[in-house]
Amino acid sequence: MKAIEVTGKIDSQGNLVLDEPIQGTNYPDRVRVIVLVPEATDLEEVDPDDTPIEEIKASLRRALHQAKTGQTRPISELWDRIDAE
Repeated sequence: MKAIEVTGKIDSQGNLVLDEPIQGTNYPDRVRVIVLVPEATDLEEVDPDDTPIEEIKASLRRALHQAKTGQTRPISELWDRIDAE
């Protein structure tokens, strides 16, 4: 048996709705589904040190813009700032 991991939600009628379609698959036979539902304690275990993905994306966009527009500093200057800390 082959496993494919996907995410989704269960709607108010009890139907499983996948976040994304399963690509590249064509299974004419019936499949088995195991639904893993997070418990309340699982939802509360958020690492406070994790940076949100949107914040990371915004930082990368700023850095790319700065690189494209020449707003860069010599690496030696960056090392001096690291040594000062």
